[in-house]
Amino acid sequence: MMQRRPLAAFACCWIAGNGLSYCADGYMFWLLWSGLTLIVPLPAALGRISWKRGVMLWAAFSLGAAYWAYHDTGNVSEIGARFTQHGDSQLTEEAEGSVEGTIISPVKVDGDRADFVLRLSKYVWLGSPEGNSNMDSRNLSQEYISREKVAVQVRLSSVKEVKQASAWKRGQKLTMRGTFERPGIARNFGGFDYRKYLRNQRIHWLFKVKGASGINLFPPERIGVPAWLGKVDGLREALGKRVGRLFPGWQAGYMQGLIIGLEDELEPEKYDQFTNLGLTHILAISGSHVAINIGLIFGLLRLCRVSRETSLLVVMGFVPAYVLLTGFSPSVIRSGVMTLLGLYLLKKRLVKDGINVLSAAALLMLMWEPYFLLNVSFQLSFAVTAGLMLFVPLLTPHLRWLPERIRGAVAITVAAQLVSFPLTIYYFNQFSLLSLAANLLILPLVSLVALPLGTVALLISGVWLRLGQWLAYPVRFVNSLTFVAAEWLDGRSGFMTFWKSPSLAWIAIFYIVTYWLLKRNASEIRRDGPFAAAAETSDLQDTAPLPLKTGAAHPAAPILWKHSRNRHWIRAGFNGCLALGLLVLLVFGYQPDYKPGTGYIQFIDVGQGDCALITTPGGSHILVDGGGTVSFRKPQEAWRDRRVPFEVGAKTVVPLLKKRGVHRLDAIILTHGDQDHIGGLQAIVDQFPVAALVTNGSLAESATMTKLMKTALSKEIPIYAAYRGMRLTPDARTTLEFLSPPADWDSPEAAGIPYVKNQNRRSVVFRLRLDGKSFMFTGDMDVAAERELLENEEQVVGEDPVDVLKVAHHGSKTSTSAEWLQEVRPAASVISVGATNTYGHPNGDVLKRLTEGGGSIYRTDRMGEVQMVIGKGEIWIRTKIGAPVLQHKLLKLN
Repeated sequence: MMQRRPLAAFACCWIAGNGLSYCADGYMFWLLWSGLTLIVPLPAALGRISWKRGVMLWAAFSLGAAYWAYHDTGNVSEIGARFTQHGDSQLTEEAEGSVEGTIISPVKVDGDRADFVLRLSKYVWLGSPEGNSNMDSRNLSQEYISREKVAVQVRLSSVKEVKQASAWKRGQKLTMRGTFERPGIARNFGGFDYRKYLRNQRIHWLFKVKGASGINLFPPERIGVPAWLGKVDGLREALGKRVGRLFPGWQAGYMQGLIIGLEDELEPEKYDQFTNLGLTHILAISGSHVAINIGLIFGLLRLCRVSRETSLLVVMGFVPAYVLLTGFSPSVIRSGVMTLLGLYLLKKRLVKDGINVLSAAALLMLMWEPYFLLNVSFQLSFAVTAGLMLFVPLLTPHLRWLPERIRGAVAITVAAQLVSFPLTIYYFNQFSLLSLAANLLILPLVSLVALPLGTVALLISGVWLRLGQWLAYPVRFVNSLTFVAAEWLDGRSGFMTFWKSPSLAWIAIFYIVTYWLLKRNASEIRRDGPFAAAAETSDLQDTAPLPLKTGAAHPAAPILWKHSRNRHWIRAGFNGCLALGLLVLLVFGYQPDYKPGTGYIQFIDVGQGDCALITTPGGSHILVDGGGTVSFRKPQEAWRDRRVPFEVGAKTVVPLLKKRGVHRLDAIILTHGDQDHIGGLQAIVDQFPVAALVTNGSLAESATMTKLMKTALSKEIPIYAAYRGMRLTPDARTTLEFLSPPADWDSPEAAGIPYVKNQNRRSVVFRLRLDGKSFMFTGDMDVAAERELLENEEQVVGEDPVDVLKVAHHGSKTSTSAEWLQEVRPAASVISVGATNTYGHPNGDVLKRLTEGGGSIYRTDRMGEVQMVIGKGEIWIRTKIGAPVLQHKLLKLN
């Protein structure tokens, strides 16, 4: 196939070179490059390809690697280099300064924050925020010229400033004073790395500003790319308002995303339904949107008797404008470039090949911006497009039993699902078994009715608003049907599957085996179909011709029939092996990211809160607390709230559980009802099957606790109250011994489920014995609870000290007394605490007591996630950031 498509082969080698340069550097890159270079002559020596083509492909691979390395090496911050040169280590992460530049991105105002990208023209840096800079005073207030991009975050202080920020546009020049900050890195294994995300956009610094009053704006430029893009933003905004007049309520946000790519306006709940069902591609402007709009324009022009040549020219002029209008995303650029190339070849009446056109589009985009290769939208867009070209012809013979009118649509949908599946589970770690049904049901409604008719209604409304609103009525009805179907499908439990992120080798094998299996089966179906006789003649063309006389027997016929039958069984056996291999691959990919027979404890960094995942040798998953975002805003400050507020459970814990292949939770232990321990559990209970909730036997007077309990009851999740003496045994090598709260069910205040204000004192405390090692979990227990436990138990710990102590209450001075540490005697301690908390946690005296005890201290504020692997009587620890970065053995103290 590649021999017939040299451009496709060149593009694949170029992309492979990009990938090698991205994945490997230093000596490892040269080692791999040298090894691949030595392999290049082998296909030519075997006669599979010509020497000339082999050299060309090797050159494409090497040039692709060099091109990526050149751009990546130059992707550094000039500002950071200057800070470092002047000898202030504080400035490598944070510094005060002032900037002047031009807004080069749409301004997004959400709640009390405005975000945009600024292209600097000059900047001034003023030292560290604390004012203790070690820099030479002569360098202060020195002005530097720069063209670097920075991501600006403006914290708005009033509703008036919100309106003011909403008027900012691309192309506008401004000056402002604030703080340079380095973007945050991933604090959990497999977590989102904001610094890396911005670097792929060639942005290395955040510039944070308090209030919009200190920002000085200049009149926007009239010429230049940013100025023109600002006018495009204004046009998109005007079209969005027009869509809002045609479609009421939530439908306005949906149609804005569908027609002009404004995805942020759709209600979060409805967007989640589309995400869960694998339908978000409907909202992302892509090739299908471009094709539908081009078809409308071309058909209208031909209806008006415009010549074919003129129609093609008009459509070719429309494509760039449409790409700009719909947001200039990688998927839109890909479809636009492919469309322009295809229309040009059509105009020239040249024979074109879709794979070559796609390859040309990929090469053009990657030469323009190599970092497109790391963009999810780019990968999905090109992968699905290529998959449709390759897989649809192979799937169609398998669907001969379907009516001809729907056979093609089903083949396209199935092919898109097959191709997008590996990338979907790699990036999003979930796949709904109802995704195929949802696409088959909903996609035709959108493609055939909502999108074309909605676009026509929008265009006509510009001339006659009332007529546009009449045309919008059937679209409204279809939209309602769409979301009724989406809501019903999304509400079916048991169909959502969670997958760990597969390796690149797994993805490559999946594509190869799937393509090969479909190709072989499609060939056999064609061989057994209407042209079976021709195929058989072709297979036996080297044998003697059969006699033409009717009824005459040919002496070789039985032998040929036997040979054909044996070959059929060989092909069937080989295809069966391929299908079995694909099944094994899927089963292996679905397994959790944990080694059977090994225990794991993962203290997830959730900021100022607690969250730990215990995985037993038997494979049970127990979650201890779920973190939670604490807000101190007053009701009159509701304007500050974002459309989708950050919640650590939904944004941190749930994605990590999915990425690690956790399919269900055998238990969730709520140590107590404080927000920073249970706030994140709502998102977890909403998305994961949970076998049981274990609480401290009381309720907190909070909306979070009330909603969580109602959800548990509606999902029929059993709720148990922990008490001293209770034991849980998830498997033969794991035991949970609960030490607190005491069993006070017979006291007068315990009638029913009591509401307790001081939740810390009633924290669930338990000792985990896992594969011969001991771990103490303490929630937020205070000194009074420690003393009560010590007084009522002769030996809290027993003869063996605790190997690891989860320090209570984030290292607060109200916990972890000397008496408690003397009893527990931990070999290591873990403090779950926020890096920027305002409580002063962990307390200095607590740290001193822990240090004097001789044990190691692991802190999530400095080290990020702390992971422990338990097996063969040993504990191995690693942390995400800081020391120790590498895994090392935790030695028990004598």
